[in-house]
Amino acid sequence: MAKPNFQFQKRQKELERKKKNEEKLQRKLSKKDPLTEDTPEQTSEEEVTE
Repeated sequence: MAKPNFQFQKRQKELERKKKNEEKLQRKLSKKDPLTEDTPEQTSEEEVTE
C-alpha cells in the first residue's frame, strides 16, 4: 500500500482555507461599501474626459 503524502494534503487544505477566507472578506467588503462594486458615476466621468 502507498504511503499518504501528508505535506500535499496539508498544503491543499491551507489553500482551500485561504481561498475561503478571501471570499468571505470580499463578501464583507461588498456589504460594507456597495458603491465600490458598480459606480456608474465613474464611467460617465471617464467618457466625459475622453
